[in-house]
Amino acid sequence: MEVRAIVIFRGRVQGVYFRANCAEKAESLGLHGYVRNMPDGNVEAVFEGDRPGIEACIDWNKTSQPYARVEAVEVTWSEPRGDLRGFHIRH
Repeated sequence: MEVRAIVIFRGRVQGVYFRANCAEKAESLGLHGYVRNMPDGNVEAVFEGDRPGIEACIDWNKTSQPYARVEAVEVTWSEPRGDLRGFHIRH
């Protein structure tokens, strides 16, 4: 079953290739969505796909980003909109 997750990553997540690494991982898991820097220094990611894939992507970003230090993650789950194709970095 497809789901949507809006995820806020807090910590040292800007200026450390977080978005590029997140996008590469999401693509490898077949997820749709986008990742973008927020003005407050956090990173927002929107994932659509199967829940286990999204959970794996969130966990990878929390624990395995090579240069980032994620201190907190907020996840909001919802029904997918189906309006996202591919995975993109938004500027």
